[in-house]
Amino acid sequence: MSALLDVVVLAAGQGKRMYSKMPKVLHRLAGKPLLGHVLDTARQLKPGKLVVVYGHGGQQVQEALLGSTDLAWAHQAEQLGTGHALAQALPHLQSDTTLMLYGDVPLTRLATLQALLQASSQGKLGILTDILDDATGYGRIVRDADGKVTHIVEQKDASPEQAAITEMNTGILALPTAKLAGWLSELKNDNAQGEYYATDLIALAVRDGVEIATVHPQDHWEAEGINNKVQLAQLERIHQAKIAQALLLAGVSLIDPARIDVRGTLRHGMDVVIDVNCVFEGEVILGNNVKIGANCVLKNVSIADDSVIHPFSHLEDAVVGKGNLIGPFARLRPGAELADDVHIGNFVEIKKATIGRGSKVNHLSYIGDTTMGSKVNVGAGTITANYDGVNKFRTIIEDEVRIGSNNVLVAPVTIGEGATTGAGSVIGKNAPAGELTVARARQVTIYGWQRPVKK
Repeated sequence: MSALLDVVVLAAGQGKRMYSKMPKVLHRLAGKPLLGHVLDTARQLKPGKLVVVYGHGGQQVQEALLGSTDLAWAHQAEQLGTGHALAQALPHLQSDTTLMLYGDVPLTRLATLQALLQASSQGKLGILTDILDDATGYGRIVRDADGKVTHIVEQKDASPEQAAITEMNTGILALPTAKLAGWLSELKNDNAQGEYYATDLIALAVRDGVEIATVHPQDHWEAEGINNKVQLAQLERIHQAKIAQALLLAGVSLIDPARIDVRGTLRHGMDVVIDVNCVFEGEVILGNNVKIGANCVLKNVSIADDSVIHPFSHLEDAVVGKGNLIGPFARLRPGAELADDVHIGNFVEIKKATIGRGSKVNHLSYIGDTTMGSKVNVGAGTITANYDGVNKFRTIIEDEVRIGSNNVLVAPVTIGEGATTGAGSVIGKNAPAGELTVARARQVTIYGWQRPVKK
């Protein structure tokens, strides 16, 4: 299909009803810009050219897609309608068929577009239409007595009889490219909006004897555009419901399918259980028998088999081994790498640190820029002081070390294998292997001291 198809995505609109400085097509659905959803679907059609028509906030749009080297760009300096926008893309179009999509219509199924392209083959013009109980606000599909499409009339230009038509135009068109330049040059703006409508191409095609084919989407929401935050929120829930259903069908146990948000890719093994109000961002991998407690946020995380993430934990850019127990209220920051059978408890933060097999940091601790061996036990209230205000330094904790409660390990420092540090110690020098190191002031009692009293 790649030699036969070009795709044009119209993304020049301002989106005034979003009440935002951000271009409408960059607002996010499931963590991805609306335009990103459209482009991802279009890429699956393997087009020869993928053209984005940009206008309002054009620099922001281009910067948001800097990594997309497969895009051609067409600038619409003035927003004079969909026909005018399509005309800006003409210099890029070389294939047999041009598919016109919209950057604010994010959820059209690939199968629907494939059906539209199939219907519009051999020089036909294809329209994605839908039947609504109330089509107010949409262009209507006007047919003759034989049921053939004759033209599309916009809501503001419709007669009362035409306004009663329930078949509406979604705006998604599959057009014969060879005819396009001539038709676009004939478009006029003598309508209520004073714009050049791409929908007027249908009447020109009928005049020229081009057959019109129509295809309906499987669901109404496939063709729904986003004009305000209400519609954005509605499509977000529709999309998340689709994701939840797919997870359930694949064997994941969701305690409440209505309370999960996937804003990226979630891969999983068998017997995974996810409690309510969890958010998954970026690429998340869950192994077999992984349990995710309520109200957790996981971003770019890999969690191996049999691990449990207790409620209210936040994991980002981290790797978790097998059989780990994390949380509740734990935070794994970027660079946290946990081996198997590790315990990270409540109110513990791990950053840019490797934690060896069977080690435990169970309470109220910060471990940053650290290499920790296996079977280490870190007492409550311990921190690694890794930053001197300018540079960061690393702490080395070797195998089977016992760190007493309320310790400060001042990096760079090494705690030798099997060493023990006393509670309340500030360890600023290397602690030798197998020995007890204590670093704290001698306890003194001041007899006869009087506590101050208010006069």
